[in-house]
Formats: sequence, structure tokens, C-alpha cells
Amino acid sequence: MLQRIQTIYLLLVVIVNGALPFWVYLWTDANGAAVYAESDVLYSALFIASAILAFITIFLFKNRKNQFVLNRLNMILNLFLLGFFVYRSLVLSGEINISEKGIGMLLPVVSIVFLVLANRAIKKDEDLVKSVDRLR
Repeated sequence: MLQRIQTIYLLLVVIVNGALPFWVYLWTDANGAAVYAESDVLYSALFIASAILAFITIFLFKNRKNQFVLNRLNMILNLFLLGFFVYRSLVLSGEINISEKGIGMLLPVVSIVFLVLANRAIKKDEDLVKSVDRLR
């Protein structure tokens, strides 16, 4: 059952969190140099953990409840990552005026949207299976 729509959404999360943070810059520092996810261990570890969790979730198609729970856990992980970005951009001294935020800071938001869409599709499948079981 890998041909379901939630598999596509989860593959998009794997791409967004596994590859894009290392190609698009997260922000530029005071010197104008682009900062990527690989320059900070915390950011790269959280992006890779989210991508691995989404990849593992793809193959749990037989157990939709575990798939749903792991997607929610992945959403929480992406919210932490987004929180770290907000903290870094707003609290650190001088960062509001000096650095420029990149498109990479929006990657957790994009992956959260895809995870929500995947959870909606999983819920729809679960409801369909429950309705068919009532007919038997």
C-alpha cells in the first residue's frame, strides 16, 4: 500500500528535511556569508532526525495508528526546530539588524504542512477501514 497519497506527502517531508537544508541557506551572518544546516550540529541533527522519522513512517502503512502517532511526533520535532530558529533570530543580540533570514528557516513550516496533510489522509484511510468493518 505504498501508493497512497500520504506516502507522497511523507516523501516530500523526507526531501524537504533531508536534502533542502543543505542546499538552501538558513540565514546570512554579519559578514554576509550564507549559513547552511551543516554548519550547526543541532540544526543538522534535527533536520536529519525528522527526515529519518518520516522515512520510517512510510513503511508503517500496515499500522495506521503508529503512523499517525509518529507523524505527530515529527510535527513536534519540527516545531522545536522552528522554535530554535525563532529564538536565534529574535533573542540573540544584534541579529535582528545584522543578519538576513533565508528561505531555509521556512522549511520546518513546509514539512509541518505536509505532515498535517499526511495525517489527514491516514485518518481518512482509518475511517474507511472502520466503515467497511461495520458492513461485515
